[in-house]
Amino acid sequence: MGRDRPPLSGRGREAIALAGRALIVAVPVAFLGLMFWYPLAVIGAEAFDGNAVVDVWTDRITWDVVWFTTWQAGASTALTLLIAFPTAAALAKFEFRGRRAVTAAVTVPFVLPSVVVATAFLALFDRFSLDGGSIDLRQSVWAVLIAHVFFEFAIVVRTVGGYWAQLDERPAEAARTLGAGPVRTFAQVTLPRLMPAVASAAALVFLFTFTSFGIILILGGPRRATLDTEIWRFATQRLEFDVAAALTVVQLVTVLGVVVLNAHLSRRTGNAGGLRAEHRRPVRSRRQRVSLAGGLGTAAVVLGVPLAVLAERSVRTRDGFSLSYWRSLGGAGDTRIRALFVAPVDAIVNSLTFAAVATLIALVVGTAASLVIVHGRHLVSRLLEVAVLVPLGTSAVAVGFGILVGLDTPPVDLRSRWILVPLAHAVIGTPFVVRSVVPVLRGIDRHVREAAVVLGAAPGTVRREIDLPMAARALTAGAAFTFAISLGEFGATSFVVRADRPTVPVAIFELLGRPGEAAFGQAMALSVILVAMTGAAVWLIDRLGPGELRAI
Repeated sequence: MGRDRPPLSGRGREAIALAGRALIVAVPVAFLGLMFWYPLAVIGAEAFDGNAVVDVWTDRITWDVVWFTTWQAGASTALTLLIAFPTAAALAKFEFRGRRAVTAAVTVPFVLPSVVVATAFLALFDRFSLDGGSIDLRQSVWAVLIAHVFFEFAIVVRTVGGYWAQLDERPAEAARTLGAGPVRTFAQVTLPRLMPAVASAAALVFLFTFTSFGIILILGGPRRATLDTEIWRFATQRLEFDVAAALTVVQLVTVLGVVVLNAHLSRRTGNAGGLRAEHRRPVRSRRQRVSLAGGLGTAAVVLGVPLAVLAERSVRTRDGFSLSYWRSLGGAGDTRIRALFVAPVDAIVNSLTFAAVATLIALVVGTAASLVIVHGRHLVSRLLEVAVLVPLGTSAVAVGFGILVGLDTPPVDLRSRWILVPLAHAVIGTPFVVRSVVPVLRGIDRHVREAAVVLGAAPGTVRREIDLPMAARALTAGAAFTFAISLGEFGATSFVVRADRPTVPVAIFELLGRPGEAAFGQAMALSVILVAMTGAAVWLIDRLGPGELRAI
């Protein structure tokens, strides 16, 4: 029979509570400090050690690369806005059966791995003979631009369409009553009121296409160099780390400017007037049916055709339709990925393992960071919010390169450790957890917490019994998004992955670089598997509710 423990004194409880609060602050600070900010500092030191920065900044080739990176991002942004606008209008204005499923389906390409997107367009070019002869899109700018439209289509539809659905239509109705036609009403009344959302979507698309890596590496080839692909080549192929670091500094400065612009536009979008609850009308007139068909048809062609061709090429061999590429994923005989010493199916296991570990890390770090941001002291809260969200606007290539050069010497030497991959993925996924959870915690009525405290609940009990249960859906959405991102992450992974433990995107990239129909078919089959896994994650988020996906 054991003795009863004496009750803790008031000072003892305060000490435990203080230790708990310190631990909650320490977890995100230590993780982001070690995995993101310290590697960035190492990159800066590497870049400014010697004349690398001066040499890079005064080199004409650097500015050629910056110019191509910028103008391809601008052209991709303009094309994406132009092509996605009809779909955004259809989903914003009309209520029809299956609208929610269509909205979720439109979102799927945005979370697909860039390697899969590039593979889908390689399959498309091969299927319709666009890789030779009179039309050759291989390693062309048009291949990059078209793939970017496919990839960023959802940003315009979600941002502009969501804003449009809340727009008060009474000014447009008044213009039509006064005799203005549909085109004039749209051009002079509706479009100017949509501009904050259009500008916000354009800034986001520009940011993502400016830091695009996998698509340009695979579809653009060595002739289409951007800052990200040059960083990768100088770091992994030419081993000139100082030049890669200097290019990273150039990229970070540029990205920072775009992020500041996007934040400014987002605030304007959030503070704009004339918004009300979402409202859509049923389709009745012929003009409305044509408008709806045009919007949905555009989405079906732009998003559906590449994925359909990808699936078709995964089962089409020289002798007809067959599942031989799928069966060969087990790695028997000459179908092994010899360069990586593994079978393709092992890459699937690796990706699932890394994604599970990365999601667990991001959940722990993101939950602690969210609690500090919502309940912490003002200065600590603001500083941590900035520290957590900066990785969201940072190129994955910069994250991977920073970890490669920053964590390879004692006392922090993680070279050749498999944990580097999920740690890098967690750096990228943590901001999504925070963006999902913080709005929910801020939305909890403070009177609920105060009532619990009056009834004798300790602060830890309030967090455990009130905050966490109410944030459970947001946590699940953030976890699903992190899992999906980790499955398809390629930019950072290409720097830190071990050759004997490749992920699926890395395996696909290696297969595409190998000659032969079998390797190409295996790349198609692996890509289809990745599409299914990321699509399942999006479906889970959408089932939780549109608010979670919109918050992310």
